[in-house]
Amino acid sequence: METRLIDGKAFAAGLRARIGAEVAALGAAHPPFRPGLAVVLVGADPASEVYVRNKAAQTVEAGMASFEHKLPADTREEDLLALVASLNADPAVNGILVQLPLPPQIDAMKVLAAIDPEKDVDGFHVINAGRLAVGLDALVPCTPLGCVMLLKHHLGSLAGMKAVVVGRSNIVGKPVAQLLLKEDCTVTIAHSRTRDLPAECRQADILIAAVGRPEMIRGDWIKPGATVIDVGINRVPKADGKTRLVGDVAFAEAQGIAGLITPVPGGVGPMTIACLLANTLTAAKRQAGLA
Repeated sequence: METRLIDGKAFAAGLRARIGAEVAALGAAHPPFRPGLAVVLVGADPASEVYVRNKAAQTVEAGMASFEHKLPADTREEDLLALVASLNADPAVNGILVQLPLPPQIDAMKVLAAIDPEKDVDGFHVINAGRLAVGLDALVPCTPLGCVMLLKHHLGSLAGMKAVVVGRSNIVGKPVAQLLLKEDCTVTIAHSRTRDLPAECRQADILIAAVGRPEMIRGDWIKPGATVIDVGINRVPKADGKTRLVGDVAFAEAQGIAGLITPVPGGVGPMTIACLLANTLTAAKRQAGLA
């Protein structure tokens, strides 16, 4: 069997272009409409800095306003909460993202709970999580949203398919399961303590790997012809002392078994920022009273 790759990078580029075109059209029809995204970074984590820089560049490319707030690592919790309150009140800011992880002196859950749910473009607020769980419109976490976009693009209707999600995090596992239920899949959430995890995975027409363990999902765990979405991004050492990126799926073993698979890198990863922009546009339209 030939395994086809799901090109998340190309899909994300197309999505960003469609978002940019809609922003321009809405701005012309409803001036001065311009979505604004505020990103808050506390500390100087190199990976987070690169990620925030990419978010800012892609926000501007899509015709949106980008507001960056870089705070020192010793920022007090009350000062960060005060900044969030000011962004909640700023009509130019339609979406707020506080980059995780936060320093140990700050309670991340308290900060996430302080964000206006209507501006919670990460989809982590308990109100958005609850709305998603009961089937109401919500701002949805970006990575799960990207996963389902890729699935629907390649498979069409997902109704009736058996989906197995390996991982139960609030960031990916739980929300992607809710989104798949909304698409009429039959969904199992599995994890590292699931009894006979390989057998559970072999039942999946759609297998979502989001457990955060390098190459944990082996090739013989995959149902022939299944679609595999690998959310994992793990750095593992190479023989020369450098590192390489691998997913949660043993990619080489999956070749020839899976029907479709996302590579790492170049699969789910590029979708995250594109879906952040999609959420920001959605939030801006709702706040402006636009369909």
